[in-house]
Amino acid sequence: MNIRSLTRGDGVVIGAAVLLFIASLLDVASCDGPYCGSVDAPNAWGLSLGLGLGTYMTGVVGGALVVLARLLPQPRKVAGLDLGTVGVALTVAAAWALLWWTIDADGAGAGLILGMIAALLLAGGAIATPLVPALKGALLPAQGPAAPQPYGAQPQGGYGYPGAGAPQPGQPYGGGQPQPTAPFNAGQPQPQPGQPTQAASDFSPFWFAVPVPRPLFAEDGSQTPIAELAPGTWYLAVEQRGPALVAQTQDGRRGVLQDTSGIQRG
Repeated sequence: MNIRSLTRGDGVVIGAAVLLFIASLLDVASCDGPYCGSVDAPNAWGLSLGLGLGTYMTGVVGGALVVLARLLPQPRKVAGLDLGTVGVALTVAAAWALLWWTIDADGAGAGLILGMIAALLLAGGAIATPLVPALKGALLPAQGPAAPQPYGAQPQGGYGYPGAGAPQPGQPYGGGQPQPTAPFNAGQPQPQPGQPTQAASDFSPFWFAVPVPRPLFAEDGSQTPIAELAPGTWYLAVEQRGPALVAQTQDGRRGVLQDTSGIQRG
């Protein structure tokens, strides 16, 4: 799981789910409402298991599924449906139920009012995250550039960092320092008009890092991401396909990185 793949919208979902759970522990009705009876304004769990487990926790579980779908390196299915889609449906169901519980209640308490607000925020965040650009931004800031190292020192890095336990392809163990300012193809001669392009067999694998989270697509050409590359981690480029790169992740999966702009070569 890659926690850096979480977005601001996922942060809204997490916060709303926590607020919804807290609301389930508060009074659902004022003491003069029809729910009081012999019990003074019980919470959702004391009033009805269907309300506590079937409504409040439905929203909490739905929010957890939405966030889990974002953390997993590749999509998961539940009864043929995407895990995130199931989570969104559960959050909408919880918001709809709590809206009518609040409207129908005679003297709604803090638990119902706060629960309805949290459920609406939860469903809204789950639906709007892939649609609103402001919510697509990374929840956690990208790691800043590493501090300068003394000459010959081996800085620590993520998966495959050159010199951190994995030798760079084509170099001795521990050889090669990262070149933060060297863009992709910076050291390679550019073809001139009328000259043939460099053959694919001349490609040499190298380590690289991305400046921002970027999706890794399947090698068969489908547009379904199989993983997301995170900043601050080094990945191995094993093949070049035009402007794109075939990259290998920590767990050995391979995919196509279509956007190679601004990558750092190791």
